[in-house]
Parts: sequence; structure tokens; C-alpha cells
Amino acid sequence: MYLCGRMNKLYLAILIILLAGGHASAAKKKEAVAPAVAWEPLQPLGLREPCGIDTLEYNYFQASIPSARSTAWATTGNYGSEGINMIFDERLPYSDFFLGDALRTWKPRTRKFYNTRIPMTLLGYTTGGGRDNAQDDLTAVFSGNIDRRSQVGAMLQYLYSKGSYANQATDHLTWGFSGSHIGDRYEFQGYFYHYNFVNKESGGITDPLYITDPAEVQGGVTSIAPKSIPTRLNNAHTRNVGTDLWLNNRYKIGFWRADATVDSLGQEIPDSLRTHTYVPVTSFVWTLHYREQKHIFSNTSAAEGADFFGNTYLCPTGTYDRTTYWALSNTLGVQLLEGFHKYAPFGLSAYLTYEMRRFNQTPDSIDHSDPSLGLTPLPEGAAGMASSQSQNLAWAGAQLTKLKGSVLTYDATAELGVIGDVAGDLRLRANVRSRLPLMGDSLRVHAYGEFLNEETPYLLRHYRSNHFIWNNDFGKQRTYAFGGSVQLGRTGTTLSAGVKNLQNYVYFADDFLPRQHGGNVQVFHARLQQDLRAGILNWRNTITYQTSTDDAVLPLPKLAVYSNLFLLFKVATLHVQLGVDCDWYTKYHAPAYQPATATFANQHTVKLGNYPFMNVYANMKLGRTRFYVMMSHINQGWFSNDYFSVVDYPLNPRRLQLGLSVDFAN
Repeated sequence: MYLCGRMNKLYLAILIILLAGGHASAAKKKEAVAPAVAWEPLQPLGLREPCGIDTLEYNYFQASIPSARSTAWATTGNYGSEGINMIFDERLPYSDFFLGDALRTWKPRTRKFYNTRIPMTLLGYTTGGGRDNAQDDLTAVFSGNIDRRSQVGAMLQYLYSKGSYANQATDHLTWGFSGSHIGDRYEFQGYFYHYNFVNKESGGITDPLYITDPAEVQGGVTSIAPKSIPTRLNNAHTRNVGTDLWLNNRYKIGFWRADATVDSLGQEIPDSLRTHTYVPVTSFVWTLHYREQKHIFSNTSAAEGADFFGNTYLCPTGTYDRTTYWALSNTLGVQLLEGFHKYAPFGLSAYLTYEMRRFNQTPDSIDHSDPSLGLTPLPEGAAGMASSQSQNLAWAGAQLTKLKGSVLTYDATAELGVIGDVAGDLRLRANVRSRLPLMGDSLRVHAYGEFLNEETPYLLRHYRSNHFIWNNDFGKQRTYAFGGSVQLGRTGTTLSAGVKNLQNYVYFADDFLPRQHGGNVQVFHARLQQDLRAGILNWRNTITYQTSTDDAVLPLPKLAVYSNLFLLFKVATLHVQLGVDCDWYTKYHAPAYQPATATFANQHTVKLGNYPFMNVYANMKLGRTRFYVMMSHINQGWFSNDYFSVVDYPLNPRRLQLGLSVDFAN
């Protein structure tokens, strides 16, 4: 049945590819026009930064591998499951709602807008596994123009994966709408996204020997079906629900300028026949941003909960933790626009942001004086903790930008907290990018700097649930960071390096409670990306070195390597990429995962790493159609069976996976 399921999916994918290929050929005959412009808004005032459209020819297969989110990604294993980036320079800080941070990689990561001359639809479908461990992901993105200035868009993603092991299924639905209008005087950009993620929580397998040495725990039996490996939790679920609404309005004041005064013969053009262009000088900006998140952790087995969790504070018969958060911000700004005059090569802005936040946590309605309940005594200071908390916050900021030009661009933002818990917060960020000619090639240089002095998020200071309660008096966290990169196109070389100094750093300790380290922790990273090519043979490598001055507070793998060796050639109009890729990192004290709070915590007992994860693939592109066939984790059992990236959570075993993406230009 397993083989039949895989073959049925293979036949279906081949049929879709043939149909899509026919559509692509027809589109080519009609000379369909490719999408013209794509951009992402630069926060907080919504300036437009150009970006690419997701129609890349190479490495399409990587998105379907859970551990390929970075060169060192710690994951609970399944597609759509929780994870954390162990390349610290790429890791996002804790958000205001830390309970959803472990699933951020599966949320819409960019807010792209498109301006296309004809409607555009991007469809993608990936699948893998068989009936018992199926993995399916359907994605659709649409954009269409109302006229040359206005467009509307929509997106939908449905991800469902049963998982290779017991009790780790994921079921994600994300959908949203967007729209923009870029007029001479008035501009609008807006989007609405909603997601609903349901993850079954296994608590990890009961013994890693089921993977590394199954004969040891099975009386000499050397193999076991992954779904038969027992897990610590069997009736636990996590649900994350969120909404994101962003509306950016801009009104521009300027003047009309005649584009030409003489014709091609040198004769003066009458004013009534001249073309005129509106040149904006100053703009007034209003941005409304509403965010809403909900986290629910439930476990209906009290016996399993008592064995798995060290404490039970609110309910001895089961767990239903519900935490919600919403935030509404309004930003008013005035901006002197870039480029309205040759002596105004940059833009300058000032703005004020006011935000309201509301947190609601699991209520405490238990009589803790009743010893028959068998509850854990509340921690000190937790008895009077409020179930709801509101915040009123404000920041004043300024922004200097130069986003036009090919030689030098930059942006710098400064924000000062003035009201509420963020009073005294300071955020300074700057980026400089340059492109310099060098021996017939171009050298791209990027430098950045950052200083942050920020209040620790509310829920990391005050939190209550059935198994975890804390009431912390954390101070502000301070971060100093600087670094940069150099890219040389002809040699395919990119070098980057950076340093971060963390003071009052907040992390989760081995008891899964947040701690604040009062001293300083420095993190240094250096990365080399080198692409080599000889005819149709290509070899692309990324080597990252990083070190932390305090492994007890911030453990990291010292070295992480990603290598991709492939053949790249064309058969008529078919682009073909055949290869094998591998990621590997050194052993270190990898994190442990706590499902009740969806957090990754330090532990100092088990070291993981030093395991290559390899995939063999055929990646192809025909017209506007991309598709691949891949055998993921092809090397399972070749070198060792120690394929864990999180304590007690093995990575997916070997499996066949397929993917298809079509760019329809209607």
C-alpha cells in the first residue's frame, strides 16, 4: 500500500507537469508578459524596496525539507513543526508573543506586493511519503492589476503532514489578501493575513536508542517501524492562531515638471503640448497595524502530564492553557522624499507611533489550600498575578534613506521609547550598500550596525499556565552588533562576518524557565559562500563559523557546512539540475523542546550534531513550470543513526518527495 500510494502521487505529478508544460508552451507562443515589479515595504513608513519574484530555477526542492530552513536548524522533525535557527546571526529575537515564535518560519515571512501588466498566478504543490506518513503542501499566490497604478492580490497555503513518527502531525492553513495603489499624490499599501496552525505534540520519543541502537531496547530486534516508536505524550495538541492587518497611507505634496522643452529637431515645444510629471517633495504617512495571536496547549491525559511535567499548578485532571494577545498601533509621519532635486539625494523622515497591547492568560480559579488536589505550590509572587494586562506605549523615531541608485544606498532608523514600559528604550539601526567596479566585474559591499536597549517582552516576565508559572523582574536587554559582507560576482565568492555583544540576555534554562544573564555574551560569526563551476558541473558551498563566549548561556555549533554538487544543463528548452546536497554541523549541546510553551531550552547533558543529512534530487524547469523528484535523507544508516537535531526528536527517515510549481501569466 505504501508503494502504491507513492506511485499514485508520482503519476498525478507527472500528469500535472505535462498539462502545465503544455500551458507554458502555449503561454510562450502568445508571448505572455512577465511580472513587471515586485517590492516589500520598508518599516515603519512603508517605503518600497524592490525584491524578486519566487520563480527561481535552482534548488526548488529545498523548501520541502524541515531541517533545511538554515544550515543549522534545530527542529522537532516534521514538516510544519517547531524549530529554531542555530545560526545565531540569522535568529530572530523573542517577539511580544514568544509562544508563537517556534512556528514563525511557517508563517508568511515576507509581505510582497506585485505590479503586473497581466494577471499572475503562482501555484505550488509538494508531496512525499505514503498513506501513513504523507506530507502535502499546496500554495497559491495571485496578483492582478485594476489599472496601471492599482493592484490586488491573494494568497493561500494549506500544509498537512502526518509525520514519520507517532503523534507529530501538523495541519496548517494560511490565507490573506493584499492591495496597493501608487498614484501621483496618494499611495496605499495594505495586507490582511490569517493563519491557523494545529500541531500534535509527542513530547519526543521515550528512548533515543529506538533510532541509534534498536536492538538494545528490543531484545535483539534490529529494526522498528518509525510509527511504532513510543512517545512521551499521546493526547497533546498545540494550536496557534493569528491575524495581521497592515494599512499604509501616504499623501504626497509636490509640483508638476515639464519633461521636455524641445523636440528632436531642436524646436521649442509649446507648453500646451509638453508632457508633465508630478514630482513629490514631501509626504504625510499614516500606518495602522493590528496584530492578534492565540496559543492553546491541551493535554487530556493527566497521567502522562504528571510523568512528563515537573509541576502542575492549576488543574490535576488535564491541561488547557489559553493565552491571547492583540496589539493596535498607529504611526504618523512626515517625510522629505528622496530625489525630487539633484541636491536632495536622500529621504528624511520623522514619525510617532502609539500602540495599545492586551494580554490574556489562563485564569487561576483553584483553591490552592486544598491538599487533596495534589497541586504544586505556586511560585513566590505568582498568587496575585493578573489574568489580563494592558499596555499603552509610544515611540518617537526618525529615518534617513537612500534607496535609489546603483552605486550607494543606505537606510538608518532611530527610535526612542517615550511612554509606558518602553520608556527609555532605544533602537538604532543602519545599513549601507555599495556596488563598485573592479577589474571588469562589480564588487558588492554591505555594512550594518545596530544598538538596542529594549524592555524584555511582557510574557517573558509574567506568565501563567498549568505547568509553568513565572514572575520575573528582568531588566532591559542591550545588544551591540556590527558587521558586513563583500560579494564578487565573477568568482562566485561572498564573505561576511559580524560581532554581537549581548547584555542581560534572556534565555530558557534546563528547567524550561526563562533566565536573564547579568553579564555580557559575545558572538562572532564568519561565513564563506563559494560557487564553483566547470562546464555543466557546479559546486556551491556555504561554510559558517560561529563562537559564543559563554556556552552555558548560549550554546552554538562552531562550524556549519552546506554543500551542493550538481550538473546543470539544458535539453532543448528543459533546464535540468541533477545533484546531491548535504548539510552538516559540529556537535554541541543542542536544545531541548518544551511543548507546553513551544520553547527551546538549554541542556548540558546530550550533544548532537556531526551527522550529514543528504538528499539526491532532479530539479527541472520547463517554461514557467518548475518540478523536482528527490530522495530525502538518502544516507540514512550509512554512517550512523544519530540523526537528531533536538533532544529526543529524530529527523525524518529516508523518503521520496515530489514538487511542482507553475507561474501562470493569464
